[in-house]
Amino acid sequence: MASRGPSIGTGEAAAFRDPSVAGVTRAQIDTLILCGGLGTRLRPAVSDRPKGLAKIQGRAFLDLLVEELVRKGLQRLVLCTGYGGDQIAAHYKERNKDRSDTEFVFSTEDQPLGTGGAIAHALPKVRSDPFLVVNGDSFCKVNYADLLQAHRSKGALLTLVVTPPAGRDDAGVIGTDGAGRIVEFAEKPAREYGGKRHVNAGIYVMQREAMGLAPPVGPFSLERDLFPVAVHSGRCFAFPVSGPLIDIGTPERLQAAQDQIR
Repeated sequence: MASRGPSIGTGEAAAFRDPSVAGVTRAQIDTLILCGGLGTRLRPAVSDRPKGLAKIQGRAFLDLLVEELVRKGLQRLVLCTGYGGDQIAAHYKERNKDRSDTEFVFSTEDQPLGTGGAIAHALPKVRSDPFLVVNGDSFCKVNYADLLQAHRSKGALLTLVVTPPAGRDDAGVIGTDGAGRIVEFAEKPAREYGGKRHVNAGIYVMQREAMGLAPPVGPFSLERDLFPVAVHSGRCFAFPVSGPLIDIGTPERLQAAQDQIR
């Protein structure tokens, strides 16, 4: 369960609260789901489909993620696809016929663009500012209404959901100050970081302005090329949650997720 952020009051900030859903107003915020990776580490276990369609308890992992987002009030989902994108598109075009609570939009890469390049490619399809970004191969419980309100109340350029390290050494390490401002970001660092450390949960609120810090051309990584630069703006904040952070990036983690996600 997410840590409680500032409560939402009246006025503009209250527009993030959907009184019928107790989440964010679905018409306001687009959510980009990054599901275009090649999934090479998972291939020994899942070789016939993109990793987002790997089965958890008999259901596609992306279905579990999508249902959690929709349950929290997020309605317009932009799926950033690449490898296996035709399978993902077919899967959700079929599902979309039977549901009126979700709009699926597809942004397909002809070649791998990296996490940042995928967002830049999808941006013409995005209506909202800010917008949400979630990794399509990981899962973490978040109170999205509180996350969005915290982002707005701090005038943030970027807000990153973070979890305790929990022994992980293959995720982005984030250092914060006493106000929750991110002062250091290192993607999978080779050295140990001191101070107050968190792990990147792969869930972000981004202002469109942040994309102006991206490299001018070519594929790029949010975590390696944009976030470390954005930190210097002083407008990047962490939103801590208790976790756990679940991902399906390897056969071992896919197997563990069978028991972790219910």
